Amino acid sequence: MKTIRFYFDPVSPFAWLAFQRLPEALMGLSHEVIYKPAFLGPMLRHHGLMGPGEVAAKREWTYRHVLWLGRELGIPLAMPVVHPFNPLPLARLALATSTAQNEPGAVNRYVTEQVLRHVWEGGADALAPERLQALEAHLADHMQQRGRELADPNGAGTKELLRNNTQEAIAAGAFGVPAMVVDGKLFWGVDSLPMLRAYLQGDDWFNGPGWAQAGERPSALTQG
Repeated sequence: MKTIRFYFDPVSPFAWLAFQRLPEALMGLSHEVIYKPAFLGPMLRHHGLMGPGEVAAKREWTYRHVLWLGRELGIPLAMPVVHPFNPLPLARLALATSTAQNEPGAVNRYVTEQVLRHVWEGGADALAPERLQALEAHLADHMQQRGRELADPNGAGTKELLRNNTQEAIAAGAFGVPAMVVDGKLFWGVDSLPMLRAYLQGDDWFNGPGWAQAGERPSALTQG
């Protein structure tokens, strides 16, 4: 059985789309998915990148694109009233449910869904205090049903989990979200799901130069 680590940031509509498509993409395969909230901002800065929301023309295109993709894929998606927004409260709230000792910083699929749905369905303000309070209460109830308590979303332990998840994703090569990592191989974005499935099915292409040597060529952009 293969283990896939799914790194996501609630600010990303592509994370929501990939999350919804993942079960279908992996249907019939022996696998385990570990969901790990991470912070997109440091990933972008590490690689010297700007987010789509920081480039006016790309921002407008991205919003059009994800709304169209949601329609085409049959996935409810509505832009929140403010975007981009600071995703830290939501990422930390998700991590306040993390109890997996063997995989620190992991949250279950239900929590992942609730946090992403909070942002990407309904077109409301993702950070409206009353909505955040309602989500926290809902996740606290979820934890109580499992015989656990919700940790402090703003506690040092929760913040550390988010930092560690983010650094872990960067170390795996992540430059954006969603990033899916299996066997040291990184797959990025909702459009990489067919590629991920092919790898898990044992496609021999991944043992050849198409994967291993893809970046081994000079770039005219970096030559002096």
